[in-house]
Amino acid sequence: MRVRGLLAGEADVDICLRRYIKQVIYGRMNIQPDQFFKILADLTRLRVLTLLSREGELCVCELTHALGEVQPKISRHLALLREAGVALDRRQGQWIYYRLNPNLTEWARAVLYETTEGIGKQTPFNSDRHALSKMPNRPGRACCA
Repeated sequence: MRVRGLLAGEADVDICLRRYIKQVIYGRMNIQPDQFFKILADLTRLRVLTLLSREGELCVCELTHALGEVQPKISRHLALLREAGVALDRRQGQWIYYRLNPNLTEWARAVLYETTEGIGKQTPFNSDRHALSKMPNRPGRACCA
């Protein structure tokens, strides 16, 4: 948590407190089944979650490349996943990386694992993994701007 000194503006403190509260809430998350299945019902979110499930952590540029979608669309879906507590993000330099929330309930993790395994060889999920594996200049190796 980063809280600036007394001279900092209220907006800075408010942003930091909201981030801290979200971290506490996500640390104790208990997603409801209806909410989780609504998240999985969208094909773009399902594709993102299967990639995160298999790859661990990916930056937005990797997801846009793998799914062949524009950045605003992917970012909109990632924001929903983050707000629901299903995914977490971290900033490193100019990139934002996403991963599954390690505190996701056991039943939700099991559903996601079984879904990922069951659909992994079907289109578009296998195409997403193939496109990601062929992406030039992936973060960690080079710039992906």
